[in-house]
Amino acid sequence: MFLKFLILAEDTEIDWALSGTASVLIGAALFVFFRTIVNTLHSEDLEQDESWRYDINRINELRRVDGMYRAFHPLMTLLARFNRIAFREYLPEINREIQAAGLPRFWTAAEYLAKLELIAVLISPAYFYVFLEILGPAGAVMAGVMTVVTAWLLRRRLAARARYRLLQIKRRLPFLLDLLTLLMEAGATFMQALGDAVQQFSGHAVGVEFGRVLSEIHMGKGRTASLEAMRERLSDDEITSIIGSIIQGEELGTPLARLFRTQADVLRIKRTQRAETIAGEAGVKMLLPAVLVMASTVLIILGPFILGFLYAPLG
Repeated sequence: MFLKFLILAEDTEIDWALSGTASVLIGAALFVFFRTIVNTLHSEDLEQDESWRYDINRINELRRVDGMYRAFHPLMTLLARFNRIAFREYLPEINREIQAAGLPRFWTAAEYLAKLELIAVLISPAYFYVFLEILGPAGAVMAGVMTVVTAWLLRRRLAARARYRLLQIKRRLPFLLDLLTLLMEAGATFMQALGDAVQQFSGHAVGVEFGRVLSEIHMGKGRTASLEAMRERLSDDEITSIIGSIIQGEELGTPLARLFRTQADVLRIKRTQRAETIAGEAGVKMLLPAVLVMASTVLIILGPFILGFLYAPLG
């Protein structure tokens, strides 16, 4: 009886110990979880010294505008170091796409690539769960492949976003140049005309880009240098040609109103040519769908007759 009591007491102590350990672990998990949420919602500026002042300011601004960077800052910094070594030749192109896509200018190419990689890693548990359930142990390889494919698709999405925004800019740029021409011919200075045009196109990509040019000029940067910065930022052939012509005309003393009108006409001609090219390619692109539709129509019409002939009773 006494031995049974000791056994029960030991079992009770073990249960209490296990319950206490579980409670401590759950409490620690909840503490870490809520602290992560608080750190994500709260942005505290990092301390800075004179030598690292500008990079620390960039990081502080990026922590304010991007919650994911704020939550996973150490991990993204580590991935960014890896990207600077592994993807060194691709970083200039990624940086150009970040600028052309209109993303916050505080991103570096390595850090934004780290963000895309981290998103793919966070999605990967779902891939492992699904493919391990379907394929068993071999599903781990498929899940790893899908994680890499997800990161690649996110990278392609950045490039597509940059192309779409550049297309929006090129569509509206002739109208902005026309507005600048009318305002300057009415007696406005370049700065006044540019300010009114930016206000008229506020919210659109072309207004944002020229608004940035206007802000740089107000901060003391030269007009030519501001336009060159926009040309490097967007890095598009048509926009580069337009801005180069404006810079050259200003250096040669050509009236800006006449120059803007000429460049607006050039852009419209290029847009017409681009539309004609797309229309010419449409016939070739529609050839394969047309052949498939024709083949399916033939099968639908002749299918019953062929089946009736094959399964008809002999004799």
